[in-house]
Amino acid sequence: MSSSSLSPGLKQRHVTMLSIAGAIGAGLFIGSGHAIASAGPAAILAYILSGTLVVLVMRMLGEMAVAAPDTGSFSTYAERAMGRTAGFTIGWLYWWFWVLVIPIEAIAAAAILHAWFPAIETWQFALAVTGLLTLTNLFSVARYGEFEFWFAMLKVIAVLGFIALGALALVGMLPHTNVSGVMQLSQQFGGFMPNGMTAVIGAMLTTVFSFMGTEIVTIAAAESKNPSKQITRATNSVVWRMGIFYIVSVFLIISIVPWNDPMLMQVGSYQRALEMMNIPHAKMIVDIVVLIAVASCLNSAIYTASRMVYSLSRRGDGPRLLQHTSSAGVPWVAVLASTAVGFLTTALNYFAPEQVFSFLLVSSGAVALLVYLVIAVSQVILRKKMDASGEPIEFRMWLFPGLSYLVILSILSILAVMLILPEHRMEVIATGALAVSIVCMSAIFSGRKHAVTRTETA
Repeated sequence: MSSSSLSPGLKQRHVTMLSIAGAIGAGLFIGSGHAIASAGPAAILAYILSGTLVVLVMRMLGEMAVAAPDTGSFSTYAERAMGRTAGFTIGWLYWWFWVLVIPIEAIAAAAILHAWFPAIETWQFALAVTGLLTLTNLFSVARYGEFEFWFAMLKVIAVLGFIALGALALVGMLPHTNVSGVMQLSQQFGGFMPNGMTAVIGAMLTTVFSFMGTEIVTIAAAESKNPSKQITRATNSVVWRMGIFYIVSVFLIISIVPWNDPMLMQVGSYQRALEMMNIPHAKMIVDIVVLIAVASCLNSAIYTASRMVYSLSRRGDGPRLLQHTSSAGVPWVAVLASTAVGFLTTALNYFAPEQVFSFLLVSSGAVALLVYLVIAVSQVILRKKMDASGEPIEFRMWLFPGLSYLVILSILSILAVMLILPEHRMEVIATGALAVSIVCMSAIFSGRKHAVTRTETA
């Protein structure tokens, strides 16, 4: 028997671990090497700046989510603040972003597995991994939560283990290790900022996207038994999560690996750091951790995409079929629909011209910033409405409204810089074009919806 309501099947430990490790993806283990190689030791500034921005955005989202927990999260709040078109557009953009994450992470996982088992083709591994995690999402939200709990636990253990090894290496307690330590941050290889502030800004454009995923907890918490409490805890923990997992990790890497080490870009920051600490089987260790990280991200991508499109359907902004749920409270049609698009884009990567998949990736390049911008603008509007109505606010954005306006200005500035820099310009243009297309779809969908309503009324 199919219904249209979700089940609060996520336990406190599921939401807690999801909030702790939600932003730990392959971007931390591999992508941080690109930021360090371009900005030098000053890459840590890029992580601090982008991390601060994300912390503030999460605080703003937390204020709205605690007041009204909803599976649609910021898409629902955008609709309440700026109208149906805003909620429709950002919701479908966000869905598109996570649907594209499915093939990206599936291909990354498949590449690692193919290296271990070369007799099996990469595309076969990609489809198998996607299919397996689709099944876990179809059983129950508790099953998704359990998988994600252990994925997250292993990621946290891996990062903390790396931090412990790095700290031992820096104080000279790790045998057979010869690292320069913090001296190379400012006294070697061109100093702290060898390529200038422009390179730091460029690195910030890379790092800000690695934090995408922190907002998932506000979507997942809506399927827990005490969403407001879970969201408050998760949002309050954002600061130390960013500090430990990103800032401390990057500090250790740039203290151990010279920023101009050519291997940094080739093998990734974590693997290179472990190699320089003479840790045996460094590549195998990092491959296992990255495989866990991409599987976690793929699992969350299926979950997040399905919940967003389910919420859109419930609000009349998507096909009604997508809001059907199983007896376990799983939006199974939304899961299968999102995964189907993921399978299609995975196939395009292997069988279509390379330019097709590249264009799809570029079209989602600035979605994260648009999501952050919508969250910030929605918070300002809804907070003013709550203040005017005298409605009590349990969880508040700091220094409102000044800090909220500063966040909006910062995001607009980053988008402007992306338009100026040739290597990022197409991302903004393609994402903007996609957003305009979705706005047009919203107008068509709204027109049909009104027409059906008039017919039913008549």
